Amino acid sequence: MAGNDWVNSYLEAIIESEPGFEEARGGSLLLRERGRFSPTRYFVENVIGFDDTDLHRAWLRAQASRSPQEKNTRLENMSWRIWNLARQKRMLDEKQTQRLSKRHMEREKGLREAVADMSEDLSEGEKGEAVSDISALSESSTRGRFSRISSVDTMEAFMNQQKGKKLYIVLVSLHGLIRGENMELGRDSDTGGQVKYVVELARALGSTPGVYRVDLLTRKVSSSEVDWSYAEPTEMLPPRDSEVFGREMGESSGAYIIRIPFGPKDKYIPKEMLWPHVSEFVDGALKHILQMSKVIGDQIGGGIPVWPVAIHGHYADAGDSAALLSGALNVPMLFTGHSLGRDKREQLLRQGRLSRDEINSTYKIMRRIEAEELALDASEIVITSTKQEIEEQWGLYDGFDSKLQQKLQARIRRRVSSYGRFMPRMAVIPPGMEFHHIVHDGDIDGEADGSEDHPASPDPPIWAEIMRFFTNPRKPMILALARPDPKKNLTTLVKAFGECRPLRELANLTLIMGNRDNIDDMSNTNSTVLTSIIKLIDKYDLYGQVAYPKHHKQADVPDIYRLAARTKGVFINPAFIEPFGLTLIEAAAHGLPIVATINGGPVDIYRVLDNGLLVDPHDQQSIADALLKLVAEKQLWLKCRQNGLKNIHLFSWPAHCKTYLSRIAACKLRKPRWLEVEDDGENSESDCDSLRDIQDISLHLKFSLDGARNDKRGDGDNSLDPEDRKSKLEHAFLTWSKGGQKMTESQDSFEKVDQNARSGMFPSLRSSKYIFVIAVDSDAISDLFESVRSIFTAVERERTKGSIGFILATSFTMSEIHSFLISEGLSPTDFDAYICNSGGDLYYSSPRCEENPYIVDLYYHSHIEYRWGGEGLRKTLVRWTASITDQNGEDGEHVVTEDENISTDYCYAFKVRRPELVPPVKEIRKGMRIQALRCHVILCQNGRKINVIPLLASRAQALRYLYLRWGIDLSKMTVFVGESGDTDYEELIGGLHKTLVLKGVSCGTTNQLHVNRSYPLTDVVPVDSPNIVQANERCGSTDIHNLLEKLGVFKG
Repeated sequence: MAGNDWVNSYLEAIIESEPGFEEARGGSLLLRERGRFSPTRYFVENVIGFDDTDLHRAWLRAQASRSPQEKNTRLENMSWRIWNLARQKRMLDEKQTQRLSKRHMEREKGLREAVADMSEDLSEGEKGEAVSDISALSESSTRGRFSRISSVDTMEAFMNQQKGKKLYIVLVSLHGLIRGENMELGRDSDTGGQVKYVVELARALGSTPGVYRVDLLTRKVSSSEVDWSYAEPTEMLPPRDSEVFGREMGESSGAYIIRIPFGPKDKYIPKEMLWPHVSEFVDGALKHILQMSKVIGDQIGGGIPVWPVAIHGHYADAGDSAALLSGALNVPMLFTGHSLGRDKREQLLRQGRLSRDEINSTYKIMRRIEAEELALDASEIVITSTKQEIEEQWGLYDGFDSKLQQKLQARIRRRVSSYGRFMPRMAVIPPGMEFHHIVHDGDIDGEADGSEDHPASPDPPIWAEIMRFFTNPRKPMILALARPDPKKNLTTLVKAFGECRPLRELANLTLIMGNRDNIDDMSNTNSTVLTSIIKLIDKYDLYGQVAYPKHHKQADVPDIYRLAARTKGVFINPAFIEPFGLTLIEAAAHGLPIVATINGGPVDIYRVLDNGLLVDPHDQQSIADALLKLVAEKQLWLKCRQNGLKNIHLFSWPAHCKTYLSRIAACKLRKPRWLEVEDDGENSESDCDSLRDIQDISLHLKFSLDGARNDKRGDGDNSLDPEDRKSKLEHAFLTWSKGGQKMTESQDSFEKVDQNARSGMFPSLRSSKYIFVIAVDSDAISDLFESVRSIFTAVERERTKGSIGFILATSFTMSEIHSFLISEGLSPTDFDAYICNSGGDLYYSSPRCEENPYIVDLYYHSHIEYRWGGEGLRKTLVRWTASITDQNGEDGEHVVTEDENISTDYCYAFKVRRPELVPPVKEIRKGMRIQALRCHVILCQNGRKINVIPLLASRAQALRYLYLRWGIDLSKMTVFVGESGDTDYEELIGGLHKTLVLKGVSCGTTNQLHVNRSYPLTDVVPVDSPNIVQANERCGSTDIHNLLEKLGVFKG
């Protein structure tokens, strides 16, 4: 061990700490509790910072060894393991410091550039408010943080304001087992507090005036592993107390759990395995929402579909889904993270048990983080439980910066342009609570409150189970309710109780630490904590003063609170950090004063309730003093009890829903533009006239063949003012669209199509039996059309009959496609729709006009323009291209240049001259997010081109738009893709549509695509899905046809 003196010294401490040194109580802290103190564990957990239980076990084996040689060998091996752990810790700390430093520099640079772009400086009075947007939650008092419903009259006034509204709200929570009654909380890690929260939120919102219907969308689980109720498509959530929210109910009103089938049909899988199936959920959810919007419209909307007022995603997987749904429907999105990936990753790295790769493979953490970043990009509001969650957790994300948020908020208040920058609003809305089941004992002194006329009910069984531990059960009870987890800090609580004689004389201590049958069957961490607590009870001789029952039911928890309140006890949460602290609210609702940690959510709860004391969880003496103060001073105890009971309604579900709906009302409500166009039924122009106007204008004015910006062209038709020409084109297109809309509204459903009535009506693919989407990516357009010909040949018979509608989805522009079609002798009408510029533009082919056979969908542009940065984004991108050239260019050679000739209003194109010098797309996206610019960056054509389009635009989203706009069934679509492709390739695989992968096509882009992703393709693509098949390399037309039959597209 030469050269490792610190290890030798540590070994000496280990050897000296054998049992028998009990008398050395006056020594150092390290040796003060010999025989009960583990130097190994102390060093590892407190000096190094890792929880290495195996190392402690190794020490126990060494201690038990009889042979001196064997003992020395074990101790030496242990010492080297400790040295290795210390080295790992130092390396992790260095890497963490480097990451934080790099992140800080990136943020500061992004903030400087953003502020420089926003040319108007802010005055001192306009620098924004607090980071969290909690103005609506505060009252005039300096202490309150949450809005007070000060009286019954206030709530009634709110209810009266809401009566005229008929809102439809969609909540999304994908993982876990969700049902309205008998929730199996704790069954597994996915079925916990979030399940209860979303169910109660849906139930409460569904009972709130002004809300007509609430749908909680989750996964349908048809598996023998779980109860049959999780396979029911629909479950109603009846209100707890209909008298409180009395109102007329409609046929489909109220709150419902809607279970959407997606993922493996006969398996219940953990949330980490759900990621590849998110697209399938989105498609199924979209179908349900469209159908329900039409049903509600028939009931209360005069036949006009009632669109959701908001979509609210819970947790990362649902946040990803909600972002795609809000983009497809063009409605506002809300997001609640519950638990965040970046924070979890940092905690796991600090523990040091898993490497970054192991963390990613186990928890799919990078996929989760990207989903949370997308949710930040797309959300109007991010709802948190506490201010701490905003500052310490969301502050880790690229898409949120408190300083930049303040500046943007100030500019919004001044009605000054933010140059394309957007930041979601953070709203602190604590979870609600059900109070209907809470019973307060009439006699607070603990005597029986029965009488001859009304005899007292028998004591709950759990009371006897607890009181059997106590010598004097009438003493006040100090109650703690938490898992035996080191983070909950229960050992410090027991030490504080054991070392404070006055507290032991005045009170009993009750520890509700979950359920157990055998300590040895518990996890290593939990068993270690519980064993330590039992040893401390023995050390301080606390028998008859501490209760720690082995079992309790969820239904027993209210009775446990009642028992503590009846004895004039105190509830304590001594956790090192508590994200929110729901148990503190539950305790207050039962009349218990609280002692709580100063770290995290309890601070906000205390400021509202004012019903106890806050303590430093690391200060054992502070904990003992606070508990003693509340137990000994009866007037203080009574005051805290009264304050808690008086203010607890602030955490009720009605209060939560009031604040929640006020936040939604503050959003700019959105819906598809065509729903805003009134159907007057009396058109002065025929459809042919309208189309003729479009065809006369669309290729020569602002909306030209490739949608290019008018300011880049000089060959337009100058007979009209640009604004007049744009207005004429839009009017013509809207007239045509209204004609199509009338037909849509006359349908019995979104899926049914009256082919006879719609023959010749645009787009023609509405009448097609099959929809084939060719989304093969390639370096050159000639390679693309080679795949097109192969597919055309494979389905020539069906194509001749006119039963197939074709859609081309590509990164190329409309002008490039048109030129190649003409040069190859193909007709523009060979395709019914063209998704161009990676999803930035959508065109339909028109057989009526040979000269200008394309019609641009203007509604599609209005549909995808949410948070589009426009010129501010373009300038930032141009500045980024210059920085790449400065860093990597040789002799002034441009690495990336803007391609103004093919850029359009909704697609900024950049030509890549040196792909090997361009950073991955994820880094470009990160740079834009740091500056609050929200966009979708796509590397295409084997790295030779970058398309930047609106945030929620893509080729996959364009297909959902076609379903939404024209009722084209997604399950009838078959998407053809290559073996690899552009960086949006993964979005095209999965969902309700079928996918045929052409192996050997676009295979050259595989490596580039992999570099641009933070996670493996298997984390997002359902490789085992029956809807996906692969064609062999160099497969012929017959092989493709056979594969289509295998997919069930054609009957064999």
